[in-house]
Amino acid sequence: MANPPSEADGDAGRGLSEERAAERLAHDGANELPSTRRRSWLWIAADAVREPMFLLLLACGIIYVLLGDRAEAAMLLAFVAVVVGITLSQAQKAERTLDTLRELSAYRAIVIRDGRQRTIAARELVCGDLIVVLEGDRVPADAVLISGTSVSVDESLLTGESAAVRKSVVAPTPERMARPGGIDLPFLFSGTMVVQGKGSARVLATGAATEIGSIGRALAGVSVEPTRIQRETATVVRRLAIAAVLLSAIVALVYGGSRGNWLQAILVGITLAMAILPEELPVVLSVFLGLGSWRIAKKNVLTRRLPAIEMLGSATVLCVDKTGTLTENRMSVVTLSAPDGELCRCDNEATIPDPFHDILEFGVLASHRDPFDPTERAISDALEQRLPGSEHIHRDWVLAGEYPLSRTTLAMSRAWVRPEERLWVVAAKGAPEAIADLCRFSGDEMAVLEKRVSEIASQGLRVLGVARARYRGERLPEAQQEFAFQFVGLIALADPVRPRVPAAIAEAYTAGIRTIVITGDYPATAVSVANSIGLKNADRYCTGAQLATMSDGELAAMVADTNIFCRVVPEQKLLLVEALKRNGEIVAMTGDGVNDAPALRAAHVGIAMGARGTDVAREAAALVLLDDDFGSIIEAVKLGRRIFDNLRKAIAFVIAAHIPIVGMSLLPVLFGMPLVLLPVHILFLQLIIDPACSIAFEAEPAEEDIMRRPPRPVDAVLFDRSLLVNAALQGTIVLAATLAIFVVALAIGRDERVARALAFTTMVLASVALLFINRSTGGSLARVMRARNPALLVIGLGAFLFLAAALAIAPLRELFSFQALHGRDFAMLAAAWAISIIGLLALRFLSAALSRGRRVSA
Repeated sequence: MANPPSEADGDAGRGLSEERAAERLAHDGANELPSTRRRSWLWIAADAVREPMFLLLLACGIIYVLLGDRAEAAMLLAFVAVVVGITLSQAQKAERTLDTLRELSAYRAIVIRDGRQRTIAARELVCGDLIVVLEGDRVPADAVLISGTSVSVDESLLTGESAAVRKSVVAPTPERMARPGGIDLPFLFSGTMVVQGKGSARVLATGAATEIGSIGRALAGVSVEPTRIQRETATVVRRLAIAAVLLSAIVALVYGGSRGNWLQAILVGITLAMAILPEELPVVLSVFLGLGSWRIAKKNVLTRRLPAIEMLGSATVLCVDKTGTLTENRMSVVTLSAPDGELCRCDNEATIPDPFHDILEFGVLASHRDPFDPTERAISDALEQRLPGSEHIHRDWVLAGEYPLSRTTLAMSRAWVRPEERLWVVAAKGAPEAIADLCRFSGDEMAVLEKRVSEIASQGLRVLGVARARYRGERLPEAQQEFAFQFVGLIALADPVRPRVPAAIAEAYTAGIRTIVITGDYPATAVSVANSIGLKNADRYCTGAQLATMSDGELAAMVADTNIFCRVVPEQKLLLVEALKRNGEIVAMTGDGVNDAPALRAAHVGIAMGARGTDVAREAAALVLLDDDFGSIIEAVKLGRRIFDNLRKAIAFVIAAHIPIVGMSLLPVLFGMPLVLLPVHILFLQLIIDPACSIAFEAEPAEEDIMRRPPRPVDAVLFDRSLLVNAALQGTIVLAATLAIFVVALAIGRDERVARALAFTTMVLASVALLFINRSTGGSLARVMRARNPALLVIGLGAFLFLAAALAIAPLRELFSFQALHGRDFAMLAAAWAISIIGLLALRFLSAALSRGRRVSA
């Protein structure tokens, strides 16, 4: 039973004024702990200069100075400045993205100011604020409880004790906080979790002045943990780095031993190391995952854990709540049912007959006075609108006690004291079967009620039972079952389906994703809604009572082809998730309550409700659905697939672009030919590769068929055989064309500087072609070219202009060790470029055909 009085949702006082709160916020500062500072550009630059590529460039510059080639050294430094500038730009963009995500994931607080309840960012709380704390919320500041209903708090964050601590109101209200620990004290500590009940409290300390602030722990923030693909990429980069060191040492020894120029040999070795090192890959991953989280957040889905982005593309099952996710959570009372079965429509302007007045009256008395819950708000609005100013509205009654919902009784009761007499009036509402149990229905009465509820619920309506009781005594009983309740009637409420849901359900099926509806509603209500949204097997359902009696084997068989689970309590969601996982499904699960947290944590992708969810659910989840809309989940799945798809394209481009660089750095040394690539050439190519793979491919639109593909296997690796083979073949085609024009130019007597210019130009043009060809792994090339991607056009145009300048401007030609090209040189270029394009296009069409064949066979 509740501690009387306990109207924590608005009656505890007016709170601070907005003006006074603003003054205190300006004076005391924000209610937040000192956190890790945002990295400055100097910090990012310091990280950049510690990268292996920068150190190699520095070594090259020193060698050029020793060789007396100061112009070459200056050019290297200029390129280094550009590369560091690109790194700074990308890193700062990622930092801004993380800042945005931290703002989105910041805790909220319900505060009473100027007598009105509103939700604000917890950082805006000030000392003296009156806050409302509810079950499942994290306490936003150190505060003292001034009224409460069965409040228990998990203080393990501060005390290490796992057992919840009961809180009680004391008089007079303390003005200073005590230390954590102890039962029946009024102190609530910032960062602790309300696991039961609700109450109102006065803020006594904020920010660093709180208990947790004095200990110096940091709590909130976006989790940045290494993902599976980050670990996979780190392994690849580490192995390539080892290979680069060994191979560069061997090449330097071969060059020095055969040509006798050891300083030049060191330069050749460094050049090869620069060619092999795929330093772009870690940057690509950081940019893709950071910007991917930001893009998903723009679709109203907040990413709390980065691995969720990977798992989204693998999800095979979406387990969703009905209310608020598939529906708008905008309740309205449409039908009332009297105890004798007579019905009254409330969605028209007709007068409500007298026998139905008590149903609305006691429905409101069983609700909170200033309700946030859409169901209670709908009942309250119906009474105010249909019976304004009547004797059925009791604003002067005083709440004496409350009996909340429990796992065993899906009904709540509230006891009221009438001012004119010492009599408790008790109102109850809840699941019809729970209300019938409180009213001690016989078996025949229960059967009649169930039939009536089924008829109403088959229209897609949510049905609640209402009961009343009178009680005289010295004190209220401990349990609501001790009252002699009388059945008052039924309330049926409509909650319209969200407009986007039917199309989103259909798109999910097309993408190979099955949707399962898990609800506490009556079976007929769930079936009606399932039919309206296009859910498959909508005529088959399972109830929570049936689940409770099933063995593991029976449960596995049930979840294999049942898409509706109704009258389910939150604890049973975990059973469903575990059963689906045992069946090999990749499960995404939505939830909003405290008891949903285990299921959210167990699911491969836990999705908490942002608008109506508790802090416990949000912390357990990997994603937070900011608008509680099912359509946003499907948008997030689509974006998750796009991110992984574009990441593969970027990596394929990086590998393909590096193969000709490595080949043209290594082969001339091994076969005694003039050197083709110097550090300045590799830096030029990096100016194409770096922004292309981290900016252009990240911005690439999704493929047309991305939601017509089956879910990606959960164990799919980023560097799989098909990607590596295709990228290697692309790189080999470019290498062959580059090597061919270099060898032919030397064979017909062209100067090595001309041959170098021809080879380098072929490589650059082919790399730009690779950019556009790798935009799509299949489909119409014409459609791909029409798709907007301004970043790609800018990079391609910039490469052409820079290359033209290096070929046309004499000082730049000298720095690049080129000679001017003439008519037949351009003819050779055109031929080599055409051959490479034909080869790349033929490979693309072959790869697309093989990919379609694999999907069909799968």
